[in-house]
Amino acid sequence: MDKETLRFVIVDQRKSIEGKFRDKNIIVREASKSIILKAPTAFIVLGVRRSGKSTLSEQLFIEDKFGYINFDDERLLGATKDDLNVILQIFYELYGSDLGNIILDEIQLVPGWEPFVSRLRDTKKVIVTGSSSKLLSGELSTRLTGRQIDLLLFPFSFNEFLMYKHWDIPKAFSTTDRAEVVGLLDEYMNSGGFPEQFTLGRQIIRNIYNDIITKDVVIRHKIKHIDDLRQVARFLVSNSSKEFTYSSLKGVTRAKSLITLSNWVRYLEEAYLIFKIERFSYKLKQTILAPKKIYCVDVGIIKEISPEPMGNKGRLMENTVAVELIKGSKNVGFEVFYWKDHQGREVDFIIKEGREITKLIQATYATSREAIEDREIKSLVMASKELRCKNLFIVTWDYEGSIVTEGKRIVLVPLWKWLLDKELG
Repeated sequence: MDKETLRFVIVDQRKSIEGKFRDKNIIVREASKSIILKAPTAFIVLGVRRSGKSTLSEQLFIEDKFGYINFDDERLLGATKDDLNVILQIFYELYGSDLGNIILDEIQLVPGWEPFVSRLRDTKKVIVTGSSSKLLSGELSTRLTGRQIDLLLFPFSFNEFLMYKHWDIPKAFSTTDRAEVVGLLDEYMNSGGFPEQFTLGRQIIRNIYNDIITKDVVIRHKIKHIDDLRQVARFLVSNSSKEFTYSSLKGVTRAKSLITLSNWVRYLEEAYLIFKIERFSYKLKQTILAPKKIYCVDVGIIKEISPEPMGNKGRLMENTVAVELIKGSKNVGFEVFYWKDHQGREVDFIIKEGREITKLIQATYATSREAIEDREIKSLVMASKELRCKNLFIVTWDYEGSIVTEGKRIVLVPLWKWLLDKELG
């Protein structure tokens, strides 16, 4: 690729960054607070498209010199590994030969990029971003041999949404504060957390979804039956918080091969559009064979893509809780399952740390004690006995309290409070 073209793109992209930090409401992401960068370590930021990976990376170097290039730019289409050394040379020319910080955005679009990053991170602080979990597989994983920090970034959490809205969380909530935070939660549940929608409007969510399908799945995996894939993706997003099997997908598409359908689901997972949670069992074979539960990365996509307006707040609540737990499982290290017995009693989330089941969590749209169905309580009690777990929680819409039944204490915590302090459940 022509050096002057590369220089023009690098300078142009840098001006966009400067404009973004000058003109937009940029918040400090929660994930950035514990990050310490030093060579020889590469920092790998993964996550769904448009979740804020670039902005987070730029924030980490904003007080220092850094070189930046985003390969998800049509002007860089066809860039090769040979262009990477030219790009490094341009960085030195622009920012000085002592440049120690480099951001390579969506670099997986350049074939054979792994040796370049491996070499750079020996002497520089390198941040690599990508919208595919495949970024850490293969040659890069072998070359880095554990000398990397991985972070999975999601769209705005509720806490980050409140920061964006400049709503300060009080130390003690008054009646007015509670009313305000519930109203903001309702807004968050309707809009989701993709940062761009707050400046560009809800229509950007559909564009993001289409880009995920087209760029991160269809093009990356050379999908031929595009309409069938789209039907599967829409079905899964629309059925978030429900069980599914690969056989059940046969009814929504002309594709009948279970191998093809399982591959498509895996590709959607790799693009971070959806996440699966397995049914818990002490017998591995039962866990593998049981139906999975599916969740979407953001409720905004569910609201935008579902064929009918999704008015089931209980399912949206469950999806919101699931995303927060999945975030913790990816970045902290515990495991998340759901539980269901042969009588159909179900617990939404089982938290497993090592060999121990540490928490059982239900999510239900309830604003009073009477609105909590008996089956939710009975399922928790049965699972508590079977799994020998005493920490039982029901995340409600806006009801707080506790229930004692059959010698078991169940803590009831409002969703807004749980999202702001997940140690409560």
